[in-house]
Amino acid sequence: MALGPRLDLRQSQSLVMTPQLQQAIKLLALSNLEIETFIGDALDANPLLEMGEAAPADVPEAGAEDLRRTHLESSPVDQLVGEGRADEDRPLDIDPATLDRDRDTGDSNSGLDMVDHRAASGGGEGLDIDERGGAEETLAEHLHAQVGAASSDAQMLFVARWLIDQLDETGYLSLPLGEAAEALGLPLAVVERALALVQSLDPTGVGARNLSECLALQAQEADRYDPCMARLIDNLDLVARGEFARLKRMCGVDDEDFADMLAELRGYDPKPGLRFGGGTAEAVVPDILVRSVPQKGGKPGEIAGWDIALNQATLPRLVVNRGYYIEMRGACVGKEAKAWLGEKLADANWLLKALDQRQKTILKVAAEIVKQQDGFFRHGVSQLKPLTLRTVAEAIEMHESTVSRVTSNKYLHCDRGTFELKYFFTSGVASADGEGSVSAEAVKAAIRQLIDAEDAKAVLSDDALVDLLKARGFDLARRTVAKYREAIGLGSSVQRRRQKALAGVR
Repeated sequence: MALGPRLDLRQSQSLVMTPQLQQAIKLLALSNLEIETFIGDALDANPLLEMGEAAPADVPEAGAEDLRRTHLESSPVDQLVGEGRADEDRPLDIDPATLDRDRDTGDSNSGLDMVDHRAASGGGEGLDIDERGGAEETLAEHLHAQVGAASSDAQMLFVARWLIDQLDETGYLSLPLGEAAEALGLPLAVVERALALVQSLDPTGVGARNLSECLALQAQEADRYDPCMARLIDNLDLVARGEFARLKRMCGVDDEDFADMLAELRGYDPKPGLRFGGGTAEAVVPDILVRSVPQKGGKPGEIAGWDIALNQATLPRLVVNRGYYIEMRGACVGKEAKAWLGEKLADANWLLKALDQRQKTILKVAAEIVKQQDGFFRHGVSQLKPLTLRTVAEAIEMHESTVSRVTSNKYLHCDRGTFELKYFFTSGVASADGEGSVSAEAVKAAIRQLIDAEDAKAVLSDDALVDLLKARGFDLARRTVAKYREAIGLGSSVQRRRQKALAGVR
């Protein structure tokens, strides 16, 4: 075989992703509040950019389509942006055809996945809301998860949940019960019983109004609250001053018993609430607002559709200062200065266009989620349907990774509360009739409802829950019911029976 130079033709494909495209991808995953920070940096770097006055939420700019809201009727909506717009103004999507598919290695992964493997992990299957929680469980969340199993009295549960929300981060209740009763418009005795219910929850000592009560609750739980221990706890000021001889006389115990009592006392937790995450979670500012639209001429409460809008309070309006550009252009004399100014103008125009496309993309994805989960917005979590990123992506003809980025760090507010967009993507459970499937969140809601309503003298076992759920149309195995019960923080039948018994004694 002769050796020598020769020319060969080879066809290959490489990843082509401009810095602008990379930036547009990152913008999709940012929340509106994070966009504010991004825009602040852009304002510092580009003298041609400035903040404009935000247009009123309900008044589109004159002569322009309102790109910050859409109206979703009960019938499907095919277009959320106006006709006649240029192709480059469509909602931002990442076309897999423009990204790398390395034929030499046979790798079929899109270049977008190479940039960020995490965005579309799990094959488009959304995780349960419990598994998605990024923050440490707070004390309030921990208590709310237990209280439903501790009583079947609806009024008692309401007051107990209200009291839980009044606890400070250490687990103490600083609000006088008289003021609580007055605020709720209920007799003091009812509030006292509700407080006893809260004090029966884990961790022992929560709901106490002072240190003595907190330690007394823990001593009662340990079955060490005899008259001697009660006197010791009632005189904590003497313990702090080290007047042990006086305390021994008051408690009527010898040195050995007193040492045991002190050791027991020092083993209790004076601030049980601090075992959990920060007391008060930061308020979530929604990125998307969903409002029901009443049916004209219909019955009261009848809904015709949904009004979906981006939250104007967290949506800065950026503009290019054309006057300043003209002024600077007249002052530029060299090629480098003119090139720099032209680059800044191009960057400013691109950023405005990218933010505009981001708004359209978020609005389009949110509208499809609302359409897919119409039952949830009308009737609550029991009507939450199984939904995947792929289903939404195919419906709006976008790439799955684009939908994944849009739903990251975004929150939606509606009449039922504020929810992360990821909440609406949930796995499915087969229905008992074999037709279709139901959301795992709907199953959890049904389990919680059954346990909240159970009789303290007839606590439901997991087998009983299986039968009751099957009657409601949920075909679940016993181990699946146990998994969902534990996921929402509800104990076994033995644990719940003990909690209810303690609540009844107190």
